[in-house]
Amino acid sequence: MVLALKILLLAASIVLIAFVLLQQGNSAGLSGSIGGGAEQLFGKKKSRGWERFFTRITIAGAAVFIATSLLLVWLTQ
Repeated sequence: MVLALKILLLAASIVLIAFVLLQQGNSAGLSGSIGGGAEQLFGKKKSRGWERFFTRITIAGAAVFIATSLLLVWLTQ
C-alpha cells in the first residue's frame, strides 16, 4: 500500500512539474503583477484551449500530490 502511494506521489510530482513549466506566464514583469492582478482575480481574463487544459491538469496534479502526501504521513506514523 505504501509503495503504491509512493509511486503515485512520484507520478503526481512529475506531472505537476511538467505542466507548471509548460504554462505561459500571465504577467509582464512587476507592472503586470500590479495592474493585472485584479483582472485575473475577478475572472476578466478567461483561459481557453490549451491554457485551460494545462490549468486543470495542474490543479488535479496538485490535489493528488497533497492528498497522497497527507495519506502517506498518516500511514507511516
